[in-house]
Amino acid sequence: MTRRTMSLDNRLYDYLLGVGVNESPALARLREETANHRLAKMQLAPEQGALLQWLVRLTGARRYLEIGVFTGYSSLAVAEALPEDGQIVACDVSDTLTQIAREHWRAAGVDGKIELRLKPALETLAELLQQGQAGRFDIALIDADKPNTPAYFEACLELVRAGGVIAIDNVFLNGRVADPQPDGPPGVGILAAFNAALIADPRVDVTVLPMGDGLTLAHVRG
Repeated sequence: MTRRTMSLDNRLYDYLLGVGVNESPALARLREETANHRLAKMQLAPEQGALLQWLVRLTGARRYLEIGVFTGYSSLAVAEALPEDGQIVACDVSDTLTQIAREHWRAAGVDGKIELRLKPALETLAELLQQGQAGRFDIALIDADKPNTPAYFEACLELVRAGGVIAIDNVFLNGRVADPQPDGPPGVGILAAFNAALIADPRVDVTVLPMGDGLTLAHVRG
């Protein structure tokens, strides 16, 4: 027994995937294709995808907002869990990377649930607010460029309903946030400050999961 989270060696991680992740064939195919990509480390961990699906089903979510698509694993996972009339707004800037996502969304038959907006996410978030979408989303995932995380979060606080969830990925930045250096990448210091402020933010209830590269879940208070 232990009073702190265990580190997972390959044997135990494989066991986790076997007993804790019920990955669909469509998700497995996308994960396998992405594993060969030069940016494969940006792929959402399968246990994180399973958690997003669990959150969708637990909360009865119908509308999901995603900031940072990459090759589409998280959006595909959520699309599988949403009801038939569920809707996703997915934000990214890369037509090349999201082409992989679109191919797998179509193959899985969920592309009709997903609206992909290819432009800087802050522009899309501003447009959604201008269109009267405040409080219309149940869950949001922030998984994009780290320096803009605070701005993404503020926009999501307006777009996600009271009682909804905002998830923020990569909050550990490979452990660098625990000891940010003055000469380090700017995103490290920004995210470290964001993490420290978020736990005391009266607008949300926060838990940080040592999953993947760190995943924060923020429950939006009423």
